Amino acid sequence: MAMTLKVYEVNRTGTVRVLREEAEVIPFERPEVSHEFPACECPTCAEGAL
Repeated sequence: MAMTLKVYEVNRTGTVRVLREEAEVIPFERPEVSHEFPACECPTCAEGAL
Protein backbone atom coordinates (compact mmCIF):
# COMPACT_ATOMS: atom_id res chain seq x y z
CA MET A 1 0.00 0.00 0.00
CA ALA A 2 1.48 3.36 -1.00
CA MET A 3 0.43 6.80 0.12
CA THR A 4 1.27 10.34 -0.94
CA LEU A 5 2.84 13.02 1.18
CA LYS A 6 3.00 16.78 0.60
CA VAL A 7 4.56 19.16 3.13
CA TYR A 8 3.10 22.63 3.73
CA GLU A 9 4.00 25.56 5.93
CA VAL A 10 1.28 27.93 7.13
CA ASN A 11 2.19 31.18 8.86
CA ARG A 12 0.09 33.17 11.34
CA THR A 13 -1.62 35.17 8.64
CA GLY A 14 -2.74 32.01 6.83
CA THR A 15 -0.26 32.18 3.96
CA VAL A 16 0.43 28.66 2.70
CA ARG A 17 3.76 27.66 1.21
CA VAL A 18 4.62 24.22 -0.19
CA LEU A 19 7.90 22.94 1.26
CA ARG A 20 7.88 19.61 -0.61
CA GLU A 21 5.82 18.69 -3.62
CA GLU A 22 3.61 15.61 -3.51
CA ALA A 23 5.61 12.39 -3.50
CA GLU A 24 4.63 8.74 -3.21
CA VAL A 25 5.96 7.01 -0.11
CA ILE A 26 5.72 3.47 1.19
CA PRO A 27 5.05 3.31 4.94
CA PHE A 28 7.07 1.01 7.19
CA GLU A 29 5.33 -2.01 8.67
CA ARG A 30 6.87 -0.95 11.97
CA PRO A 31 8.95 2.20 12.68
CA GLU A 32 12.68 1.72 12.99
CA VAL A 33 13.93 1.93 16.57
CA SER A 34 15.76 5.18 15.81
CA HIS A 35 12.44 6.77 14.72
CA GLU A 36 10.44 5.93 17.85
CA PHE A 37 9.69 8.60 20.42
CA PRO A 38 11.66 8.31 23.66
CA ALA A 39 9.78 7.19 26.75
CA CYS A 40 7.90 10.00 28.49
CA GLU A 41 9.62 11.17 31.68
CA CYS A 42 6.78 13.21 33.19
CA PRO A 43 5.85 12.36 36.80
CA THR A 44 2.52 10.78 35.80
CA CYS A 45 4.12 8.35 33.34
CA ALA A 46 7.13 7.71 35.58
CA GLU A 47 4.75 6.52 38.34
CA GLY A 48 2.91 4.25 35.89
CA ALA A 49 -0.43 5.97 36.59
CA LEU A 50 -1.61 5.61 33.00
